[in-house]
Amino acid sequence: MIEIVSETRCISCNQCVKVCPTNVFDRSESGLPIIARQDDCQTCFMCELYCPTDALFVSPHDRPAATLDEEELAGIGLLGGYREQVGWGKGRSPGAARDATYLMFKEMQKKAGH
Repeated sequence: MIEIVSETRCISCNQCVKVCPTNVFDRSESGLPIIARQDDCQTCFMCELYCPTDALFVSPHDRPAATLDEEELAGIGLLGGYREQVGWGKGRSPGAARDATYLMFKEMQKKAGH
């Protein structure tokens, strides 16, 4: 479930608003997206994936967390963490490139001369 839109990281591109399949966000008067309908969030992570500045945190849980501190989440790499894991964003490697099965397959291909 979407939990945080970081006001310090957000650049008001509103990609999250555009890609959300359940219309969870609204644009505020300042241009920043706001979580308007949190209960409609399907935890699809699309908003977090498309955020170019890692300004969002989507929790894998289906209900709001009791307390979340943006600074703490940023410190442990959870703001935009899903996006990083799948390798979206400049300078990141696709998550599959780190998958043990994929790496084993690549080694087998090398040995077979492919």
